[in-house]
Amino acid sequence: MRQPMITLTTDFGLSDHFAAAMKGVILGIEPRARIVDITHDIAPFAITEAAFVLAEAARCFPPETVHVVVVDPGVGTSRRPILVHAAGQYFVAPDNGVLSLIYARERHRVRAITAERFFRQPVSRTFHGRDIFAPVAAHLARGVPPPRFGKLISDYARGDFAAPTPHGPRRWTGRVLKVDRFGNLITNFAVEDFPALESSPFNVKAGRRRVTQCVRSYAEGPPGGLILIAGSSGFLEVAANLASAAKLTGCKAGAVIRLTAPSKD
Repeated sequence: MRQPMITLTTDFGLSDHFAAAMKGVILGIEPRARIVDITHDIAPFAITEAAFVLAEAARCFPPETVHVVVVDPGVGTSRRPILVHAAGQYFVAPDNGVLSLIYARERHRVRAITAERFFRQPVSRTFHGRDIFAPVAAHLARGVPPPRFGKLISDYARGDFAAPTPHGPRRWTGRVLKVDRFGNLITNFAVEDFPALESSPFNVKAGRRRVTQCVRSYAEGPPGGLILIAGSSGFLEVAANLASAAKLTGCKAGAVIRLTAPSKD
């Protein structure tokens, strides 16, 4: 029998006990579970970053995987816990838009989790990762059918994973979704929407710098020089060869990125 797979994506870090506590709850319910840490290093409260990271990682996992995401600044409020089925996988998360990119990419069904018999009791008002999301994921992986957790809903938070805003035929305003470990600025400009990037002199304004050189690999750029590249996620990146684009531009996650296409004249 295949081991059920459960992934964890949180902003908890690893210096506290939070991630380990969630794993302990899961294993206490479903000892066969294979637990995969996608990351616990999402910036605190960074819902958009978590939405991007989770959606990118989820595409690489097999059907029936259960993904748990806990980036939850509204913990303890009236925001609902939800269970989502999309692309043959399951997502257990707070209803705060953290699944926005999943919603944008995939057909999905959303349930409000209301069956408290699957919660760890008593439920803390500050740690739903341990007391709601982890046990629900474990019961789901163990074989409990999704309808037993709650009813389908349509009024869920779809989030703000917005496409770039056009300003006329040649200009757009976007933003940085995430700064990766290497200092690359991953933007919300989908490469498929700009097929001429590698052959036309696009102009990108990122923080205090302008970038025009588009390359196919990081090493094609001059050492320390800013470049534009189609990243593995399918989004445009502002990067630097052997350097941090974040440091060179002063940009962080959420920073505005302005793109100008070449004139057709």
